[in-house]
Amino acid sequence: AGGGPLLPDSVLYEIFLYLDHVDVLSVGLVCQQWHAVARDEFLWKELFYRYYRVSREVPRHPAAVSWYDEFQRLYDTIPCVEVQALKEHNDQVLHLSFSHSGCLFASCSKDCTVKIWSNELDISLQHSSNMRPYNWSYTQFSQFNSDDSLLLVSGVFVGPHNSSSGEIAVISMENFTLLSRVRNKPYDVFGCWLNETNLISGNLHRIGRITSCSVLWLNNAFQGIESENVNVVKRLFKIQNLNASTIRTVMVADCSRYDSPDLLLDYEEQLAASSTSTCPVFDLGSDSEEEEAKPKQTPEPAVQELLDEGGVTAEDGLQQFFDDIMEGRVRPAMTETELETKVAELFVRSRTKPPELNLLSTDSNSKTKYLIFTTGCLTYSPHQIGIKRILPHQMTTAGPVLGEERRSDEFFDSLDHVIDIHGHIIGMGLSPDHRYLYVNSRAWPRDCVISDPMQPPPIAEEIDLHVFDLKTMKEVKRALRAHRAYTPNEECFFIFLDDRHGYIWDRHYNICLAKLQHDNVVNSVAFSPVEQELLLTASDDTTIKVWRSPRAVRIQQARKPRPRKLLFSWLMNQKS
Repeated sequence: AGGGPLLPDSVLYEIFLYLDHVDVLSVGLVCQQWHAVARDEFLWKELFYRYYRVSREVPRHPAAVSWYDEFQRLYDTIPCVEVQALKEHNDQVLHLSFSHSGCLFASCSKDCTVKIWSNELDISLQHSSNMRPYNWSYTQFSQFNSDDSLLLVSGVFVGPHNSSSGEIAVISMENFTLLSRVRNKPYDVFGCWLNETNLISGNLHRIGRITSCSVLWLNNAFQGIESENVNVVKRLFKIQNLNASTIRTVMVADCSRYDSPDLLLDYEEQLAASSTSTCPVFDLGSDSEEEEAKPKQTPEPAVQELLDEGGVTAEDGLQQFFDDIMEGRVRPAMTETELETKVAELFVRSRTKPPELNLLSTDSNSKTKYLIFTTGCLTYSPHQIGIKRILPHQMTTAGPVLGEERRSDEFFDSLDHVIDIHGHIIGMGLSPDHRYLYVNSRAWPRDCVISDPMQPPPIAEEIDLHVFDLKTMKEVKRALRAHRAYTPNEECFFIFLDDRHGYIWDRHYNICLAKLQHDNVVNSVAFSPVEQELLLTASDDTTIKVWRSPRAVRIQQARKPRPRKLLFSWLMNQKS
């Protein structure tokens, strides 16, 4: 003790056996000298690095008081003990979401119901809404508004001639009545709340075979009540899509909620390397910082010359491009798909509103909100993250339905920030304080070239987890890899795939702490916002599993009354 020499491996092994088979807090009952061992910081530091196999270059978490407390936190407070399996759904369970108070949570399923559960000691079903009478195929996503009075439910809607688009429903938590329904296209835009009473939906307009325009709309949740008096919808953004890409998986990050400490690993180095361009594109597939500032693929040489000529207007450039085609000066000959993409690129140059400047927010009290979504520029599979600042006057449906008047050169909105993942994005989520963005992806081959947007590159079996700091717009951790997936590229648009497990990671140490097993693919996980020792997982095996930490399980068991009646009956039988 007291910083003495390193203990022999045999002694460490004996302590490891205790830690693996005996409760950390009860070891003192069987070891008279446990108090001295428990306060030996040198011992617990060695145990920590060896047991969790963390690099010794990683410092202790800044909020940790001691190595003993840190070991106990990771060993005893991680929700890895299954305590309940909810089987009320009769088909694949796709999504879970907690209310902000933690008292309720909602689940969506292929059985076309959204169920609301009461989060008590034993979780129970409180309400179930069947969306099939509204021509829904299934429910896929839900989100409570900021005061937990309303629930947004997103689903797949079957329209005329069996065409599938999306629809969003708003349900009152007071009496579970359906307040409004909003069309949502494509369905994997999902939708999200902007504030307590306004939600965001999407629409898609085809311009060509592989060119389209995504329009994002702000909708009032009480449309049926207020539509006669005030506007209930307003157009937020109109963004051009190239090469069959579309906007999907929209979410809103509230910068005023930032309260997480900076992640220490690589943080200063990556912050110093941040780009200064107005709309930076960061490519995670590149090998050097120089490569990160430019996209992997560039336009054809003849088109690139037009794009680089500062004195040539977009209209003149487009006309010159057509003249070059007619006179055979574009080599090699372009396919119809390539031609459509190049024309769209030239056209959008003179029809796009410039991005917002000073995107990074340094004020912790800032009321800035970011609209975050998946998108792309090379193929239909989502491989980029787009970020757009939402200005204060855009946070209400008041004003013109189509938004403020636009000049002819501002027909489209540009993205304020783009992050290139260099792989197929299969899921995104925000940290509780909205400081960090978590992205699941399946990587493309490093040097792949996409010549046909309808044939994206093959994707890796492994699922990578990336962590981005929205305060600096930089990746703050190297990708974590543990999951494996086997679905081919064209089939994994929205299901968040893994190998029948949920994984719990420690963000600071970059380590996997637990694997939570199901009998089929795990689609969604959700931590309680007020009780981090409670976790839910949803799976294709039709179940929702409830997980609590070893510490929470001990506390619950201690509260349960002992079976005194059985003991009393046994004693009476012995006497007789």
